[in-house]
Amino acid sequence: MNNSIQIKNVYYMLSYAYQVLNQNGYKHIETESFENTADMFSAIIQKGVEIQLKKYLNREYVSENSELSTLRGKIEINDSINQMSFLKKKLVCSYDEFSIDSYMNRILKSVMLLLLKADIPSERKQGLKFLLVYFQNVKTLDLHHVNWKIRYNQNTQSYRMLMGVCYLLVQGLLHTQKNGLQKLMDFMDEQRMCRLYEKFVLEYYRKHFPELDANPSPVEWDANGELQYLPAMKTDITLTDKKRNKVLIIDTKFYGRSMQFQFDKYSYHSGNLYQILSYVKNKEASFDGDVSGMLLYAKTDESVTPNQSLKILGNNFTVRTLDLNMEFSQIKNDLDKIVADSFK
Repeated sequence: MNNSIQIKNVYYMLSYAYQVLNQNGYKHIETESFENTADMFSAIIQKGVEIQLKKYLNREYVSENSELSTLRGKIEINDSINQMSFLKKKLVCSYDEFSIDSYMNRILKSVMLLLLKADIPSERKQGLKFLLVYFQNVKTLDLHHVNWKIRYNQNTQSYRMLMGVCYLLVQGLLHTQKNGLQKLMDFMDEQRMCRLYEKFVLEYYRKHFPELDANPSPVEWDANGELQYLPAMKTDITLTDKKRNKVLIIDTKFYGRSMQFQFDKYSYHSGNLYQILSYVKNKEASFDGDVSGMLLYAKTDESVTPNQSLKILGNNFTVRTLDLNMEFSQIKNDLDKIVADSFK
C-alpha cells in the first residue's frame, strides 16, 4: 500500500515546513506546473541559489596543503622533502583559507550536477548550468556519504531550506509514477516523510490559528515511585485553547498501511491507539480542562481507511485520514474542520 501525493501538494508541505518558501522570491514557483518531483525540487534549488548569490555564497575556513614560494601557515617538512620542493625554491605549507569551498556549497554543487542527469526540462538544466559557473572553485561530494548533521548559525540560516530540499532529493524519498502521482519508494522507510508530514500540520496550525498554542510538548507521567526509567513522552502536536480550557493532542502518522489486518478483520494499529491514549490520560492529570486526542493518518490506497470518533475512559478520541492527493484547498478545509470540531 502507498501514500499518493500530488506534486503541488509536496511543494505546499515544504512551504509550511520551510517558511522561507513563502517569501516573494519563491512566489512564482507556486504557480508553475511541474512534470515530476525532480522538476519541482530543481525549481526550488535554482531559485534558492539565485537568491543566495544576490546575498553571498557561504564561506568558511578550509584547510589547504600546497607548494608555495612564500611562507604561509605551517611548513610541512616531510612533504617538502618527499616532493623535493627545495629544488623548486618552494615549501609545502598547510594553512586555512577563507574559501567559497564550504561543505554546504559542495552539497549544492553536487546536487545541481545530479539534477542535470534527472528527467527535468531542458530550460531548467540550462538555468542550473548557468549557476554552476559560480561554483567553479567548489569541490564535489559523494552524495552517498554526506553528513547531514549540519549546524547553522546566523550567517547560514538561509541555507537551511536548501539543505532540506537537497536531503530529500538525495535520499530519493519520492519518485514519479506514470499517472503523475508521487509514491514512496518501496525500499525507503517512512520516517523522513512522516517528519515532513508532522512538520507541515504543525506549521499550518501555527500560521492559520494563532489564537491556539500549537507546539510539540512533553507529557509528564501521572505516576509515583522511581520514575527515572519511564520513557519520555512528547506529542507531535498539542493544540491548546486557553480561553475554552481545551487541549487537542494530535499524533500524525504517515504509513504505507494505516490499518492492520489480523484474524480476518481490519483494526487500528494497537501501538498508535495505546500511545495517544497514554498521552491524553497523563496530560489530563495535570490539566484542569478537557483533553482529547486524534490520530491523523495520511491517506493510503487501502480499501479501508480510518475515520471514526470514539469515547474512551471519558475522553474524546478521533481517528482521521488526510487525503494529500486532493486539491490543496480541500486539504486546508479538512485541517480547518479539525479545529472547528474540536474547539466548539
